[in-house]
Amino acid sequence: MQDKIAKLQIVDCMTPFLITLGKYDSVAEAYEKMATNHIRRIPVVDRDRLVGIITLSDILRFKPATVGRYLSFKDLAVELDKLIVELVMTPDPIVVYQSDDLGYAAELMLDNKIGGLPVLDASKRLVGLITESDVFRQLAKQWRVSTTPNEA
Repeated sequence: MQDKIAKLQIVDCMTPFLITLGKYDSVAEAYEKMATNHIRRIPVVDRDRLVGIITLSDILRFKPATVGRYLSFKDLAVELDKLIVELVMTPDPIVVYQSDDLGYAAELMLDNKIGGLPVLDASKRLVGLITESDVFRQLAKQWRVSTTPNEA
């Protein structure tokens, strides 16, 4: 059963990703897109090529230390609007290809302590994102199938 999950191709498990940012977009825009869409990472593209990834953790690392003490949310938005994504993102992120196995993606995420990976096609174009939630979703799906009594 575990072999079935590990051998699934990423293309069958990934989230086709439509939300991206440009490297010159503001960090405030990145934060707003994450909050609005309930996501924690956004690939960064330049001329349709992946150049980085920005995560909620990246943004929180760059926020002013006074947030929550002295800085209002309005003032925080002004501060984040001064930063561009390129200064905060992780450049040249670890990627997987849509034909790779899910087990390989899970191993990369564990080894590198990251929660998601951009997915590229054979032409190295961004086609999706595979996250720990996608891996857990497949595990839960397989568990449900294996524990459902056979109706004979």
